[in-house]
Amino acid sequence: MTELADYFIVTLAQLNPTVGDVTGNAAKARVARARAAVDSADLVVFPELFIAGYPPEDLVLKPAFQSACRAAIEELARETADGGPAVLIGTPWVDDGKLYNAVALLDGGRVTALRFKVNLPNYGVFDEKRVFARGPVSGPVTIRGVRVGVPICEDTWLEESSEYENIVECLAETGAEILIVPNGSPYTRGKVDMRLSISVARVSESGLPLIYLNQVGGQDELVFDGGSFALNADLSVAMQMPAFEENITTLRWKKKTTTSMRSLGPVADLLEGDKADYAACVLGLRDYVNKNGFPGVLLGISGGIDSALCAAIAVDALGAERVRGVMLPFRFTAQVSLDDAEKLAANLGFRYEVLPIAKAVHGFEEILSDTFKGLPRDITEENLQARARGTLLMAISNKTGAMVVTTGNKSEMSVGYATLYGDMNGGFNPIKDIYKTEVFRISSLRNSWKPDGALGPSGEVIPPNIITRPPTAELRENQTDQDSLPPYEVLDAILERLVEREEPLATITAAGFDREVVARIDRLLNIAEYKRRQAAPGVKVTRRNFGRDRRYPITNRFRDDGHPLQAPDDTLVSRAARGSSEVFDG
Repeated sequence: MTELADYFIVTLAQLNPTVGDVTGNAAKARVARARAAVDSADLVVFPELFIAGYPPEDLVLKPAFQSACRAAIEELARETADGGPAVLIGTPWVDDGKLYNAVALLDGGRVTALRFKVNLPNYGVFDEKRVFARGPVSGPVTIRGVRVGVPICEDTWLEESSEYENIVECLAETGAEILIVPNGSPYTRGKVDMRLSISVARVSESGLPLIYLNQVGGQDELVFDGGSFALNADLSVAMQMPAFEENITTLRWKKKTTTSMRSLGPVADLLEGDKADYAACVLGLRDYVNKNGFPGVLLGISGGIDSALCAAIAVDALGAERVRGVMLPFRFTAQVSLDDAEKLAANLGFRYEVLPIAKAVHGFEEILSDTFKGLPRDITEENLQARARGTLLMAISNKTGAMVVTTGNKSEMSVGYATLYGDMNGGFNPIKDIYKTEVFRISSLRNSWKPDGALGPSGEVIPPNIITRPPTAELRENQTDQDSLPPYEVLDAILERLVEREEPLATITAAGFDREVVARIDRLLNIAEYKRRQAAPGVKVTRRNFGRDRRYPITNRFRDDGHPLQAPDDTLVSRAARGSSEVFDG
């Protein structure tokens, strides 16, 4: 007992909650607390708003939901009368008629302390000012004789703004001995380094050790990667949890040292770059399917690279037995596409079938023959192919309950090269935020590596010919994507500047890109907004995804080239004038 008294033992529960599943989240908390008790922990810590799931969005405004969360917290609090570990857990909390993003300390059979989030993020995917009240600045809480500062997520992210309070500075000045930071921080590229940099700055300023606890799991478009860590006061790494998986780790912080509390725990390697993006896509699809109760997924297999990568992600996420692929050929479908699709299915081991669509397409054309009499054949007939495919996939989905996975990449969604009620049909898109050049790169990566926990086979799962063959929609003879688009290396570089960086056209042109090409891509980007509003949700991996991050009006006359959009020549009803097209690309 003397040895244990020299330590502050903290169990960190990097877990995967489900938004709205208050009972299930509480059950997870109980399992983690039991594990903490085995480790003789003084405290078990859970991420931000854990009992509700994060982010709860407007669900948190529902009085019945607020009451359910509070009841669960009070029940967990009563269970701490057993003398086991105290609990620090995130929850919505109503106090004096105001709703707060709170952390509750449960110990000795009751709620012994509450701390409310002060700095509410209101940018990008966050809109907490819309639902939560700003909390008061408070000092540390005392847990088993240790004064613990509990800044919640954004309370450690200081910005040059009069609205932000330096919560860590206040906690240090009021006697905190250690900082424990519950987080709901979603994955984006480069976020790991950003979190570490922010935490290093707070430790340097305060002189206090810091625990950064993040949740893990998919929630609609967002994927939380976990990757929780701890820093000693001298900035050495005390512990690093793995990313993209649940983990429970117990740390012993030695109370009596020459400077401050200190710990040493396991340090996991973290995925970076394309590997992290792929792992995020797998976890995002897995949790979307499982948390929404789908028995499995269904996707159109075209022999192209986008559907091939989505199939690999689906099998890695769910296992081959829960994935079904359907090839839907027409007369423009090349034999090589059929061969590659069959090889893909064999490599990954999922159920595969071929359903020719000629009868459906010809049937549509026959029905419309009088209506279209005297009009030339154009993209309308091409899109009938995509819409026939979409209808058949949705019919199988309705019959079996399997969710249709859409397979359009970010390049296509940017410029509108997708067909409404055709290849855009479906419930979720794992590569929605992945540009085409990245699709090629990640597909090659998957043939030599797969993430821990992936359920698919190792080795070369995507036939090399799919990766090397020029992409084509196969809606007409000898068609390739580059018939109407610049090379994807050029297109994606322009789109990254337009979408992620919001660069003016003049700046992009000055960087060496052709002015007319840049103007055309910008035009296509703007007029495709109405399609993106109707697209399925998909995993966010970039700084600015379509939907949560980039919210543009559909009706919008502004153009950066100095020539405002004029009606009626450039309205959505005049495709010929606006120069857009709809294509199907698997």
